Amino acid sequence: MDGGAIRRRLALGLAVLTAGGLLAVASPGNAQAADYCSGRKVRTLAFSGGSVQVYKRDGYVCAMTVVKRVAGRRAMSVSVQARGSRPVTDSGSYRYHAGPVTVHAGHRCVRVKGSVGSASVSSGWFLC
Repeated sequence: MDGGAIRRRLALGLAVLTAGGLLAVASPGNAQAADYCSGRKVRTLAFSGGSVQVYKRDGYVCAMTVVKRVAGRRAMSVSVQARGSRPVTDSGSYRYHAGPVTVHAGHRCVRVKGSVGSASVSSGWFLC
């Protein structure tokens, strides 16, 4: 094998590793939430630690808190509450996301909360 062939193979190997690394580092946010919550996305609540993504389908509301940067396990939570009902919450130490949590809201307003570490967001009532 001559020097040019070795350089070409090294360049190809480096390109494959770079592409694989970019795919692994890409934010899991939208793809993960879409995999777990069905319906149409109605709101994204962004905050410094990540975002809470909210989906609605046939009177059901689903939400997930998704981290902005994956960096080991962290305390996370997500909560959805239909007006007049108790909130449904998922909290714990997670690496990528908290949730999904789903409630039957029908035509009632809902409130969504989420947190990653000490950063958090709360929506107030919406979908009224």
